[in-house]
Amino acid sequence: MKLQFDPSQAYQLDAVAAVVDLFDGQPQGSQDMSVIQAVSGSGLFAGQERTELGVGNSLAIGMERLQGNTRAVQLRNDIEADDKLALQTWPVTDPIDGAARECPHFSVEMETGTGKTYVYLRTILELSQRYGFRKFIIVVPSVAIREGVLKNIEVTREHFDVLYNRPPYEHFVYDAKRA
Repeated sequence: MKLQFDPSQAYQLDAVAAVVDLFDGQPQGSQDMSVIQAVSGSGLFAGQERTELGVGNSLAIGMERLQGNTRAVQLRNDIEADDKLALQTWPVTDPIDGAARECPHFSVEMETGTGKTYVYLRTILELSQRYGFRKFIIVVPSVAIREGVLKNIEVTREHFDVLYNRPPYEHFVYDAKRA
């Protein structure tokens, strides 16, 4: 038996668009995986050279643009929010240069049985295609859900290959005991 996926479910497409549109204005990033180490220099990867450390997705749009994009998505989806609180942030310290900065975070909520795993996998591929984002971490609360996600990645591979013209991607389960 082979599972069939409907790529045109309106509520799923709306959910994908809600996340992808948060980054409206973000330029297309590098298609290549790069690795870095802190050094001096200029340009997109100023202060970085190649090592075993990976480069994260680079966010080129500012907090003001993210705030506006977030508010636009909320309005489009009839989500009430105080304009000043449309985008939540956490204070973080940059591991490369030690600078303090605000890290935006978003919450996406969907009902049970609506295809959340499909939606976030498709969202990952949309973010990759549209903005060049290449690294994603999926955090789950249990072994059972982890196994379900792994199975979902396997069974949706062919479906997403057709939708996204065979995008290259790998996945693995992080094991802190074998970092």
